[in-house]
Amino acid sequence: MAAPRAAFSCDPDRSRGRQFAELPSSNRSAFRRDCDRVIHSTAFRRLKHKTQVFVFHEGDHYRTRLTHSLEVAQIARAIARQLGLDEDLTETLALAHDLGHPPFGHAGERALDACLRQHGGFDHNAQTLRVLTALEHRYPEFDGLNLTWETLEGVVKHNGPLTDRAGRPLPRYAEHGVPIGIVEFSQRFDLELWSFASLEAQVAAIADDIAYDAHDIDDGLRAGLFRVDDLRAVPLTSSIIDDIERRYPTLAESRRGAELVRELISHLIGAVTAETTRRLGEAMPRSAEDVRRAGTAMVAFPAVTATAEAEIKAFLWTHMYRADRVMAVMRDAEAIVAELFQRYCDHPADLPPDWLPADGPVAECEADRFRRIRNFIAGMTDRYALTEHQRLFDSTPDLR
Repeated sequence: MAAPRAAFSCDPDRSRGRQFAELPSSNRSAFRRDCDRVIHSTAFRRLKHKTQVFVFHEGDHYRTRLTHSLEVAQIARAIARQLGLDEDLTETLALAHDLGHPPFGHAGERALDACLRQHGGFDHNAQTLRVLTALEHRYPEFDGLNLTWETLEGVVKHNGPLTDRAGRPLPRYAEHGVPIGIVEFSQRFDLELWSFASLEAQVAAIADDIAYDAHDIDDGLRAGLFRVDDLRAVPLTSSIIDDIERRYPTLAESRRGAELVRELISHLIGAVTAETTRRLGEAMPRSAEDVRRAGTAMVAFPAVTATAEAEIKAFLWTHMYRADRVMAVMRDAEAIVAELFQRYCDHPADLPPDWLPADGPVAECEADRFRRIRNFIAGMTDRYALTEHQRLFDSTPDLR
């Protein structure tokens, strides 16, 4: 049952508005309109052929960035409904959170970051903001999707503030600083990088963790990288497996895995809801602004569940993300992205015509050329990156 709208939720009727003024919709809230714009965007459709862990042609049953985003949205809506939050804003942030990811998952991100090390590096969160505010070209009066302040804030700050109140980068940005794309945009449309994001954004972020844990277990089991009983190494999943065996002693292995994933998601959603309700009861925020200025995250796992969730991540790191089969493919994928980047730098005319500057590549400064190449490669799907590599090079890895 849905909780009544909470006073500390984001109210679309009180949105801080859009960067470019628009008349309100007669039949959709501001946040529902944001969600619809994300769903209809080109970048969202491309997620269908962007790697989660396994590249697209390894099998039709593995997650892609698109199916992952849909699963995050489902989990996020379930939590938001119980807490009385705005489900449209929560769904928007869940669906948009991976729009800036390049092809080949984290391997592609590592490759682009290395290529751009002398030019600010690559940050998928900053790239998501670029997609939403500049790279989508669908409307006659502005670039980007012209989403509400609350959506853009949530995209940028869903993992917490980026700076302190004086504008100094927080420790996780100490080495390289806050991504320049985020800083420059916030100077034009202040996202208050020093404050926490809304509860809706915090829910979308923790739903991402839950989806990763549960569905990477599902994909790892399907790929044969480990078995259900291997997950007895983790106390939380071990207790769930024991409970499944008590109820279904003769259940087939594939159904054991599916039931484990289902029960794990339910357990983690319940834990988050309980802990968040406890924290809200202590802090007693009376508005979304109170949440932003609380000085700590309101949405979280309880301590014992946070430990268990970290143990699941550690298991997946060893048995899945660092598995020889996965690592071999990802090394080849990194090489593909790096070689494409260098080729476009050395021969900018090899870019498609609509990605060339109006005055021609010769007139473009190096920094602008690197940004253009970054945006082009980051928007590629896995298969388009492979097609481009095959067009430009004599040999392309098979990625199998």
